[in-house]
Amino acid sequence: MISLPLPARQVPNALWFGLMAVLLLGLAAAASGPVGIPLWKFPDLLLAQPADETGKLWRTILLEIRLPRIALALVAGGGLAVAGAVLQAMFRNPLAEPGLIGASSGAALAAALAMVVLPQAAAAPAAFVGSLAATSLAWRIGRHQDAARLLLAGVAINALAGGLLALLGNFSNDAALRGMSLWALGSLAGTGWDKLVWLIPSVALVGYLLWRDAPSLDALLLGEREAFHLGHDLVGLRRRLVALTALIVALCVACCGALAFVGLLAPHIARRLIGPGHRNLLPGAALVGALTLLGADWIARTVTSPAELPLGAVLALFGAPFFLSLLMRRSASA
Repeated sequence: MISLPLPARQVPNALWFGLMAVLLLGLAAAASGPVGIPLWKFPDLLLAQPADETGKLWRTILLEIRLPRIALALVAGGGLAVAGAVLQAMFRNPLAEPGLIGASSGAALAAALAMVVLPQAAAAPAAFVGSLAATSLAWRIGRHQDAARLLLAGVAINALAGGLLALLGNFSNDAALRGMSLWALGSLAGTGWDKLVWLIPSVALVGYLLWRDAPSLDALLLGEREAFHLGHDLVGLRRRLVALTALIVALCVACCGALAFVGLLAPHIARRLIGPGHRNLLPGAALVGALTLLGADWIARTVTSPAELPLGAVLALFGAPFFLSLLMRRSASA
């Protein structure tokens, strides 16, 4: 029987296993859909333009629709999971997730406002700005106190953004309301390589900067007083962590809408498998998050094919029971 978490010598093998699982799920997702594509055709489709019409159709679907969508699922799922792992360490609470500091609600409000008063294409840039603005406001309110004050500021900003969203809906036309609803539920549809060419390196860079703070995150798990006595500048560390997590969440939310539960589920699963050390936990959480979002998107677009289920609804169906089980487990152990 395998004990959890895994022994340290088995963690690298577990990470490689997770990488192989991502690859296999990605291949399955690329092959399936309203138009099935045989796996053995992939090398020919990727290397050359087929002569027959069926091959041309397969190549277009594979290169222009499915592969960009799969890449976005991997990047966004991994980025949100890393942000969730960092926030759980900062708040010392496995139930923390990126939405708690206002990043998701700020993005949703800004995107909705852009849909009402600006062209539809302005929603993603507005979401990016709104996410950073909301997190910045939460930081300015709670920066001089402990993490609990920052968390309370995020809760207040979430409530304010929710109220403003409800009021904004009363002044929106049908097209704007539909766009707001679809964006709030999240979607990976319509992704192109032009978006991924800047998203992938940006998320990778921010993720690397957070990974460099792994020793500081380990110290935070001991408590803020203990981390201070170990020589960590808590104010500077908290500022850096909040800024980087806000940036990575803003990048992901701006490209695929508000996606709940990924930043909550993935770090917790990774922590159960490979332990709390953040040098291994952050890449492990990224792999679990990538698998989670890719699997949810695969289900969303194949269960009712050719129609699609809302991605946020699929994540909620799996994430909400998991979240409730965490709450009941913590209540039972209290």
